[in-house]
Amino acid sequence: MIQALGASDGIAIGKAFVLPHWEWELPDQKLDVGDLAKEFDRLYEGIRRSKTEINRMKTELDEVVGSEESSIFDAHLAILEDPVFMNEIQGIIQRQYKVAEVAVKEAIDHFVTMFDLLDDEYMKERALDIKDVGNRLLKHLLGVPEISLPEDSQPFILVVRELSPSQLVHLKPELVLGVVTMIGSPTSHAAIMARAFGIPMVMGVEGKLETPIATGDLVIVDGGGGLLHIDPTPDTVSRYTDLRRHQIEVKERLQTLAEVPAVTPDGVSLTLAANISSYKELQAAMRNGAEGVGLFRTEFLYMDRDHFPSEEEQFSVYKAVAEKLGGKSLIIRTLDIGGDKQLDYYEMPTEENPFLGFRAIRFSLDRKDLFKIQLRAILRASVYGDVHIMYPLIASVEEFRKANEVLEEARRELGAEGQPYNANIKVGIMIEVPAAVAIADLLAEEVAFFSIGTNDLIQFTLAVDRMNEKISHLYEPFHPAVLRMLRSVVNAAHKRGIPVNVCGELAGDVCALPIWLGLGIDELSLSAQAILPVKESMLRTKASESRMLLDELFKFRTAGEVRARAERFHAERLLTSATDLVQP
Repeated sequence: MIQALGASDGIAIGKAFVLPHWEWELPDQKLDVGDLAKEFDRLYEGIRRSKTEINRMKTELDEVVGSEESSIFDAHLAILEDPVFMNEIQGIIQRQYKVAEVAVKEAIDHFVTMFDLLDDEYMKERALDIKDVGNRLLKHLLGVPEISLPEDSQPFILVVRELSPSQLVHLKPELVLGVVTMIGSPTSHAAIMARAFGIPMVMGVEGKLETPIATGDLVIVDGGGGLLHIDPTPDTVSRYTDLRRHQIEVKERLQTLAEVPAVTPDGVSLTLAANISSYKELQAAMRNGAEGVGLFRTEFLYMDRDHFPSEEEQFSVYKAVAEKLGGKSLIIRTLDIGGDKQLDYYEMPTEENPFLGFRAIRFSLDRKDLFKIQLRAILRASVYGDVHIMYPLIASVEEFRKANEVLEEARRELGAEGQPYNANIKVGIMIEVPAAVAIADLLAEEVAFFSIGTNDLIQFTLAVDRMNEKISHLYEPFHPAVLRMLRSVVNAAHKRGIPVNVCGELAGDVCALPIWLGLGIDELSLSAQAILPVKESMLRTKASESRMLLDELFKFRTAGEVRARAERFHAERLLTSATDLVQP
């Protein structure tokens, strides 16, 4: 057994297919001066073919997993149009009289090496994009096939040093049972696509293999546990086969609860809404019974493209989501860029700690022109459904008021243009920094609702970067300080009569459900995959018992005690059949 990085949940059992490295035999020849024009024509034709191929893949992928994942290829198109990258290639051809394929290879190596030297995970991932695009261009210049699939075309577990998005698409995802990569990050484009396709994936096994994996070896990929088994024993295969069958059975059982109201056995209801970043995700969430959208992450409309989205582009997306919801609540979070979310076409300032820097509402208030475009689009969409606006990373009353000043400008402009909008649109904020918790009573007097972003709130409260392997174990959602902050926010909100939502990852933790019921949270906003497990727990969990448990949790002094008690409470509820509870 090898401990790897889990990048996409699920279990895969099958024979390995080892994808060889992209290796090219490049011509060793110099150009004559008279050949330069012809060589540039070859380069431009290779670029044209590459763009055509990428656009075709983007269209095909969009039909399967939606625009967010397919927009990954917008970044690849942008690289082919990037003047710095193309000037590097053209300069090598013109100054060194090298053929186009050699120039492309040298340009790839130059930029990949430069990005790999940076101490920035985001830039390292972009190096793979450049390598992917460059290799596609080399393929067309050399006239070689994309990849050789197993001859029997049977499903397999792909083993590769590193995986690019286009390799995954060309491998026909329906044939890929699972993926193992030697290197890579769970936040890479390939990992995002694997999750979208539902393909189990583990990464980072380089240096952990006693002998290389060979094509035909039997392997087991445990994406949830981040485990890889090579040539497993029959007992291990049997155990994982049973586990995989159980996962499928649980998924099928949960699906029967999609239309069941989310009500506790003692009659307390809690709205289960969805976190989405695309229309496609909304469809999946509604299939799982989502009662609205508690968080629309609009930053994905801005990412993996080569320009800021126009008002019309944003309006069309917001309108489509609002109409699809048919009157159910839609909370649109304004642009939350910065930190680990960067734009390929806009250079953010270099910062020592970008998570505490120029991001979210701070960026929007600095670029009010872009902020107002987004607000106009949201306001215009508000007549098509129950649309709310939410500002991220608010730390002061002043920030909220300044954001509302821009909103008021947008309202005045639309009114003067005769554009309809909901004049009574609700405006709320994310509670995700300790400062907002400390002044929650003041903010509650100004806003229409709170939405607690537990990811950042826990991170900032405990001063723990959860992506830092050295200290990630200190990121503890059940820390007593976190519980007290949650209670403070809810008390301040309910004292003023405004609702409180929770939209961070902790909202989807079934062991945290009694905390939400005990505090009297109004709505949980979850990933599509978390909605049904949380609903099932609700059907087993009495709000009255949750309130008693919460009183008990506040008496504990350590996170370990809180977590252990919450887990034991959840385990006790598992003894009750949720399906029995919903029988007539």
